[in-house]
Formats: sequence, C-alpha cells, structure tokens
Amino acid sequence: MADFTTKSTTKSAVRKLAEPLADVTAFDNIVQGVITNNPFGCTIYNQGGADHPPVERSKQGFTSRIVYQDGLAKTVAIVTVRAPTIAAFTAAANHVVANTQLATDLGGTPARDFVNEKFAATLRCHDPNGEIYFVNFSRDLVTLTSFSDDAIQSKVETWADTVAALA
Repeated sequence: MADFTTKSTTKSAVRKLAEPLADVTAFDNIVQGVITNNPFGCTIYNQGGADHPPVERSKQGFTSRIVYQDGLAKTVAIVTVRAPTIAAFTAAANHVVANTQLATDLGGTPARDFVNEKFAATLRCHDPNGEIYFVNFSRDLVTLTSFSDDAIQSKVETWADTVAALA
C-alpha cells in the first residue's frame, strides 16, 4: 500500500487579545486597515485566470444578539441574527429591536447585547515569496494560518504589535 508523502508543511499561530475588540466599528477599522494599507507587503497575483489584490476578504460574518427582559429584569428570550455584512448586521439588529409584535410575543423588552455580539473576517494574503496565507480576525483572536515561511509570522506579529487593540 502506498504511503502519503509530505509535500509542504504549513503552520498556524494564534494571538489571544487581552481585551475583546470594543465593537464592530473597531473590528472593521482594523480589518479594512490591513486591506487598504497592506502592512504585510503582499503582492497582486493571478490564480485561476483572474487577478487578485494583494489582500482580500475571503469571508466574513457578523452576529448580533438581542436580549428580552421582563419587568423584573429576568431574561425571557434571546434572538441572534447572523449577517454577511456590517450593514446587514446593523439593519437586522435594529429591525429586531424595533419589532414591537416580536417583543409582545416574547414577553419582554428588547435590548442589544453588544458585549456578546460576534464578528469574524478572513483575509487572503499573497506573500512576495508566492505563498498564499490567511489572517483570521474575530473579536478576541487573530489567527494566522496556512503559512510555511517564518518571515510571514514575523511580519504579522510586528504589525499586530503596533495596533493597541491587538495587545
């Protein structure tokens, strides 16, 4: 029987944030800043006959959380809404909070639970050495995946050290 032969060794690394990112705006400022400013020195590349920017979002998701409390401040219901964009995240959460019929049906007063909302985005990056790697952002973690060159981790760590919210 034939054995598998290792062709490459990919690595991953995780940075746990001391404090979760404050809100979706802080989160998006960091993610969009990487796309706009390209702090890792990534390069344009062609894959599958299509040109790709040096850094691009490959996926993202945003989850709002609305808590319903009765007159005694007891939680009687929780509604979560997962959305593909920040605009949809905000609009959907506002719609749920404003839905008086839903509040009546659930028997409570709605309020956004901002502290427990979640956001995630994955950036696909093309290193000048030809590697494609991913930087995944969530509210409390930054994860670097699918890289083999230690210089990539060094670049990402050096950048992250300059962003106070990523301490």
